Parts: sequence; C-alpha cells; structure tokens
Amino acid sequence: MALQCGIVGLPNVGKSTLFNCLSSAKAQAANFPFCTIEPNVGVITVPDERLNKLAELVHPGRIVPATVEIVDIAGLVKGASKGEGLGNKFLGNIRETDAIIHVLRCFDDENVTHVDGNVNPVRDKEVIDTELQLKDLETIENRLQKVKNQAQSGDKDAKKALEILLNYKHVLEEGKSARTVVFDDEESQKIAHDLFLLTNKPVLYVCNVDDTSAATGNHYVEEVREAVKDEHAEILVVAAKTEADIAELETYEDRQLFLEEIGLEESGVNRIIKAAFKLLNLETFITAGEMEVKAWTYRKGWKAPQCAGVIHTDFEKGFIRAEVIKYDDYIKYGTEAAVKEAGKMAVEGKDYVVQDGDIMHFRFNVSK
Repeated sequence: MALQCGIVGLPNVGKSTLFNCLSSAKAQAANFPFCTIEPNVGVITVPDERLNKLAELVHPGRIVPATVEIVDIAGLVKGASKGEGLGNKFLGNIRETDAIIHVLRCFDDENVTHVDGNVNPVRDKEVIDTELQLKDLETIENRLQKVKNQAQSGDKDAKKALEILLNYKHVLEEGKSARTVVFDDEESQKIAHDLFLLTNKPVLYVCNVDDTSAATGNHYVEEVREAVKDEHAEILVVAAKTEADIAELETYEDRQLFLEEIGLEESGVNRIIKAAFKLLNLETFITAGEMEVKAWTYRKGWKAPQCAGVIHTDFEKGFIRAEVIKYDDYIKYGTEAAVKEAGKMAVEGKDYVVQDGDIMHFRFNVSK
C-alpha cells in the first residue's frame, strides 16, 4: 500500500535534516534555499515493539515491519501559487502525496539563514497555508463554470458538485483550509476527495526546536499551538539536530542512553513515523509463524476480506473466515496452541472489522 507523506516547509527549516534521519536515502542538507529540488523518497520502517515481543515467542526466520513512504519536497516561498521559486513543481509534488508533514522552524540560530530574515513559525505556517489555499481556489474556480452550466441543465450530480464547490470557495476565500469543511454523506465525501485539493490533505505539524528544548518545547511551540488549536491537527516537538546525532549512534542501547540523558523516552524520528502512519489512517494486522513475523498495512475500518486481500487477492476472492488472536492474549499464553486451548482464538466472518494488532490467519478457497 504505497501511501506517501510529504515533508513541506519554507527553505532552511530543517526538512532535509529530518528526512535524512528518517530515511536511509540521504537528501542534501545545506544552509541555502532550494537545496532540495527533486523530491527525495524514503521507504521508512514503522517502529513496532509488538513484532519483537512476538518474535521472542515464535522464533521466526525474519521480522518484517510495516513501512510508509516519506517524500522530502523542495522549500516553498511566498508567491509559489503564481510560480515563484519552485512553486509549480512544489505544488505538483504535494498533490501527489496523501498527507502533509509541515515542518516549522522554532529555534534561533544566527548561523542558519531564514528566508524572511527572522524566526516566526506562525507567519511561516501562514505563508504556506496561503499559497496552498490560493492554488485550491484556482482549482475550484476552474471547475465552477463547467459545473454551473451542467447544473443549470438539470443535472442532479452537477447540482451536488456545485454545492460542494461553492462551499469550498467560501471557506478558501476566508483564508481557511479545505480540511475545515466536513461532509457527512458518502456521496459528498467522494466528490470532495476527487477534487484533490491541497489543503484537504491531513496535516501533522513538526516544530523543529533547539537541542535544549527537545523535551519541553519553547515559546515558539506555544505560539504554534495557539495558531492551530482549531485545526484538530497533531503537533510534535522535535530537535532535528539532536535527531541527527542520535542517527549517528550505532547501537540501540547507545541511542536509548542518549535519549535518557536528554530527558526523552522515545526519539523524535520514531514519533514522527508513528504519527505519519496514523495520519494516513493506517493500522497493521500481524501474521506470526516460523517463517516470519510480519506487519501488514491496511486502512482503518477495513473488514476481514479486504485485509486478506492485502496478503493476496485470492485470499479476498475466496475468503471463508478469519482466525483472530488478540496480541495481549498471544503474549499472555505464549503459543497459538495455548491460546486455542484457553478459548481465546475467535473465528470471524466477512463483517468483522479488523483491529490494530490483530494476529490473523485466513481460511480461503478459490475454485479453479
């Protein structure tokens, strides 16, 4: 399931440094605008301690974690919606992603230039918001006239689409993002999704702070919290410079010791990856056997046959049932046989909504 999160922000806010920490693919990190021109794509493994715990019991040949794609996109400047800087390329790259990780500079450092001369993360956020909103408004206006003509001719679907377009137009003209508009019915949600609006993508704000603020944040972070309080968006506080130092350490033990010394339980990189996975509305079910313990990615809310199809399309086509063990039960009883003996293995049908961390075995039959 190749879903992507795009890392965006103004030039020199720490996007490429964070990307380098997240991915084995190394983006150039330099103290000048536009050092990232082509988007760098990294396939990132999702930290999941459950896999290690299961492996201790099952002793598999290998452990296969879930992955998510992270894209480092060129920095944006004011006027991008009109083609300034690398505007059109930047906006096109964002359109191809499924969610946005918006990096904001929340640190002072006279040795790192700021494209606007001084540090102000709320202003920086508004610059990018405005450019994305202007591009979305252009998209809406380009579609409006055609849909209006169809609606006037009595086309029922066009009337529905017109209502949605006008709703978005009103919100965007007020300087708000499309994601602030919520539709309850599935038809409206599909029409809205098919518009592929930039500001309709889910967003995670990453406040890039100095080393001393990694655990507690700072006044810049508080300003960002206040600015986004109505967006229902998650905020993470990360020190990219610290994360780069952690990434240089060779062993897990050394990294954990470093984190303890600076007052953190988990690295910012891990928190970003987990948040990105959640942002994409993804969860994992697990298969556990002697060959491998593997996390399989699915959309939250999917039913058993859809999840079976993640492994192989034949599993979905010929789905009979799913044998499900809850993770906590597997850890408690230690083996699949012990779980069965305790009556803790459930047999589920086509309507079962899979839960994150379910350990599953699918029964299927495909006629020749």
